[in-house]
Amino acid sequence: MERYDLRTEPSGRKRLAVPYRGARLLRHPMYTKGTAFTQEERISLGLEGLLPHSVTTMDQQSRRVYASIQRKTDPLEKYIGLAALQDRNEYLFYRVLLDHIQEFLPIVYTPTVGRACQDFSHIFRRARGLWITPEHRGQIADVLKNAPFEDIRLIVVTDNERILGLGDQGAGGMGIPIGKLALYTAAAGIPPWQTLPISLDVGTDNLDLLDDEYYLGWRAPRLRGPEYDSLVEEFVQAVKRCFPGALLQWEDFKKLNAFRLLDRYRKTLTSFNDDIQGTAAVGVAALLAGSRATGIPLRQQRILFFGAGAAGIGIGRLVRETLREEGLDGEALTAATAHLDLQGLLMEDDPGLDPVQRAFAWPPELADRMGLGTERRGDLTAVIRAFQPTMLLGVSATPGAFTEAAIREMARHTVRPLILALSNPTSKAEARPGDLIAWTEGRALVATGSPSDAVTYEGREHRIGQGNNVFIFPGVGLGALVSEAREVTDGMFAAAARQLAREVLDEDLAAGSLFPSTARIREVTAHVAEAVVREARESGVANRRLEDGLIPGILAEAMWNPAYLPADPAAAATAGADRPMPIFV
Repeated sequence: MERYDLRTEPSGRKRLAVPYRGARLLRHPMYTKGTAFTQEERISLGLEGLLPHSVTTMDQQSRRVYASIQRKTDPLEKYIGLAALQDRNEYLFYRVLLDHIQEFLPIVYTPTVGRACQDFSHIFRRARGLWITPEHRGQIADVLKNAPFEDIRLIVVTDNERILGLGDQGAGGMGIPIGKLALYTAAAGIPPWQTLPISLDVGTDNLDLLDDEYYLGWRAPRLRGPEYDSLVEEFVQAVKRCFPGALLQWEDFKKLNAFRLLDRYRKTLTSFNDDIQGTAAVGVAALLAGSRATGIPLRQQRILFFGAGAAGIGIGRLVRETLREEGLDGEALTAATAHLDLQGLLMEDDPGLDPVQRAFAWPPELADRMGLGTERRGDLTAVIRAFQPTMLLGVSATPGAFTEAAIREMARHTVRPLILALSNPTSKAEARPGDLIAWTEGRALVATGSPSDAVTYEGREHRIGQGNNVFIFPGVGLGALVSEAREVTDGMFAAAARQLAREVLDEDLAAGSLFPSTARIREVTAHVAEAVVREARESGVANRRLEDGLIPGILAEAMWNPAYLPADPAAAATAGADRPMPIFV
């Protein structure tokens, strides 16, 4: 592993010690500046004659690259173009991404990343991150030591089984950790050399992948049971030994594994699950913002969940805790929310419920009292007619589940219905925003999981907010790292949700949006991180206890900015060594 050596001059100006020379330097994505190397740097770093004569600025490079990507019309081709840029020059990649964050967020992440995961083995260019298979059992720590840099602070790991709403994508699921970490760097300024995407490639049950001659993953049925658990246990212990200061994010594990692993390891390894906790915070933030827009307190709302997987149960947990904080308890708390899965309402007398679902099941007498006999508990329209929800959250990955009849029924009972069709990618969304606006005569507050164009209805434009976890997980990660949190608590996500709701401006709500603009992503992330640092301190899990007045400045200093630094030849490079030696300053 290599140490990325940044030096700070007495003036505060940073410089980079470069352990490579010549062509090897130009090919290294974390050290190259391409045509931005100055004439003096070209001489000292052995680059004379390897570059065209002119020295260009990062701004000029950014504009040139942007123009090149703009010539591509297919979003997947733009994804490939940006990935190739990241492989060539990470500083420039993040500069381009930040300069055009609203445009490229849907490319580097949802919805385009879904296609990239499906086509991963066919568009593969260059490996990134680490791949751990069952063949590495007993030597996972050695595999982790092959990480390109030693100071790893942030890991995103997936076992690829539940990629967005697309299911088991095998090795292709690696696109998700890569994309999530790109967003961590863009939004929270986590230095890219401190991040590490990891795939626990334990096989796949996707027969189409196993039959594909180009498939790059471990060709075997998916590992399950005790063998799976022991591999994960070895992985966790190896992370603790190799990267003791790292925060780990569990990503796109199937529901039962997602909850099991989160509950098993959250107190022994600083970690969280974005699908459960990050999605929950985004959902709660939307509900709080919607309550502000309608003037009806959250405790007086009736909330219907459609989908009881990891996202639905995760949001349900945080919603229930938020409602408790607002004064609800007992039967009133139970009756404030309803959870409808594809098989019907979650009911206490259903022996097929998962343990994590059972906490949200209704007693049969409550359903009977609402007029929902057994035959009507699986019909969304019937449940809406009886329950009369004011808020509807879709996390089912079932396209078209929010039918016109169901939404019109909701609009009959609610002046300003709040409807979240959060399933990703767009092809899995429960409804199209234009239909939801039309079916409610323009009264609905609508948000989606993927980016959506504004909708015009009867001359009024409705801006559709995106319920993107990028508003939450970068701030939680940054706050956890800066506070040196021993644990990422549910309270930290609750604090993040309330802060995100506050970031929704009055003009956002007036335009119909329940979320801030992604153009403000760095500002929003910094504010969310502040709330997380404060909550970590107050809950006693922070090893670094910061006073309120110091937090903004320390966060700003921690957020890396993609700007080229003056480059100095490191001792190993000037000595002509083949392998870079650590530089300690």
